[in-house]
Amino acid sequence: MTFGNKSLWLRHAHYTAKTFSLDHNLTLALKSCKTTFEIRQIHGYMIKTSLNNVDFTLSKLLAASIIDIHYAVSIFTHIQNPNLFMFNTMLRGYSISNFPDKAFPLFNQLRNRGIILDQFSFITVLKACARVSEVGFGLGIHGILVRSGNRVFVDVKNVLLHFYCVCKRIEDARKLFDEFPQGNDLVSWNTLMGGCLLVSQPCLVFGLFCKMCWIGLGASFTTVLNLLSAASDIGNFVVGKSLHGYCIRIGFSSRLNVLTALIDLYAKTGHICLARKVFYGIAEKDVVVWNCLIGNYARNGLVGEAIALIKEMSLQGMRPNSSTLSGLLSACPASGSIRAIRHITSFIEEQKLELDAVLGTALVDMYAKCGFLSEAMNIFERMDVKDVIAWTAMISGHGVHGQPTNALTLFNKMEKEGPRPNEVTFLAILTACSHGGLVIEGMEIFKCMVQEYGFSPRVEHYGCLIDLLGRAGMLLEAHQLIKSLPIKGDATAWRTLLSACRVYGDVKLGESVKDVLNSIYTEHPTDSLLISSTYAVAGRTPDLRRMQEMKLTNVILRNYGVHETERENTVKEAGFSKVEIDT
Repeated sequence: MTFGNKSLWLRHAHYTAKTFSLDHNLTLALKSCKTTFEIRQIHGYMIKTSLNNVDFTLSKLLAASIIDIHYAVSIFTHIQNPNLFMFNTMLRGYSISNFPDKAFPLFNQLRNRGIILDQFSFITVLKACARVSEVGFGLGIHGILVRSGNRVFVDVKNVLLHFYCVCKRIEDARKLFDEFPQGNDLVSWNTLMGGCLLVSQPCLVFGLFCKMCWIGLGASFTTVLNLLSAASDIGNFVVGKSLHGYCIRIGFSSRLNVLTALIDLYAKTGHICLARKVFYGIAEKDVVVWNCLIGNYARNGLVGEAIALIKEMSLQGMRPNSSTLSGLLSACPASGSIRAIRHITSFIEEQKLELDAVLGTALVDMYAKCGFLSEAMNIFERMDVKDVIAWTAMISGHGVHGQPTNALTLFNKMEKEGPRPNEVTFLAILTACSHGGLVIEGMEIFKCMVQEYGFSPRVEHYGCLIDLLGRAGMLLEAHQLIKSLPIKGDATAWRTLLSACRVYGDVKLGESVKDVLNSIYTEHPTDSLLISSTYAVAGRTPDLRRMQEMKLTNVILRNYGVHETERENTVKEAGFSKVEIDT
């Protein structure tokens, strides 16, 4: 095209301007879309005008479509040569969807195409790793970052730090944090503090805060929340009160989140009256503040006062939500208050609250723990959305009530219709098999957990397996399993086997297990009680008398000045039960 042909040039300029305006308006329209239906309408228009063949508009359509990941996938699969932006969009879509594990094969597909990755590729896939605690893939991403040089970006480093913290690999997080200290910003410090809270090391939070202040960084809103959570976890009232003053000094004392954290702190340190004082000092309360105080009243055994607060909440025009009642419901089985349970259930029906995943699961768990299994199952069936926690709670309820067959049926149904089972689900079903003596089924489920779902068994899973074999009288098999465990350093499995020896009166194996416990682990009164019971069951009266004489010797030694910390406390405390009759 030459400028000599003025008419042709003007037509081209007019077309270019019109196309730019159309692309701009289309982009604005896509950004304003809130539903898949609206996106489908624009998509149809793009197909009609052939704009779906333009990479720019197609990329914007894909970015808007990730609110419905299935629709986004249907668009992406028809793109012949997707660019990096499109891949990153899909990775982000998976990372925020209910299918974050789908991001991993897509990331490998992106790498196989030879496209040079940018920082957004790594950020999105690391967020997906954090959501499902996929340690192996995340470690591989870290290795790629080291080779590519992308880890120098502070936002990439912070996401990697978050991944390690969420996966509770605090040592790896600390190593990454200390590797380039000059590259740490306030987000880095706050992320590591949050990681310390996740691994139950609240004292480290205060050490990090002191170092942060020493290098000249000021506390942010997130920093203050981390400090308050740490003080709450260690139960230190003095530190908490000092932090309250610090919040007033730096101007954070009027923030609702900070006030909510202070209420939680005072309640957990045994000063529920101060928590209530802070609560009533808030001019405009949101539902989260109400939930915090109600939940803490319930956890402190003040269920009646918690119910009264719910009534007061309703009178002030604040509608309770599922979290309000789930916090209260969690305390009902511990308090044994059947009347409170009935009252809460009636309140839910009166308010016509939706049985969502949170509230429905709380009701299922509460009724199952209180012995109302049929009512728990009825609520479970009425739930529209059942997440993995709801399924696990119902499976566990069947297991603890001696219905392993029903638990297995529900587990099989979950595999076909429900969400993907997690490690807690397998722990629940293995416990059900153990209590029901279903050895073959339990072994098959354990095998399925490892081979089909790829979970690494924890000590609790091995403990269930050993208990399963022990209850079935397969003591030698249980002994062989415990000796071959890849997880060392836990006495629970050995004590489980010793308990099985007591049931079947196997003195020889029981003595062998007791020797292992004495030589490797800290002595516990349970060990002596179990071996004594084993002698009694086996009719070994001389050995039982010898154990009693050893206890008498310990009493004499205590009376003649043996230090308090050296005393062997083998006295079993008496238990008691409190039952409220449902009338």
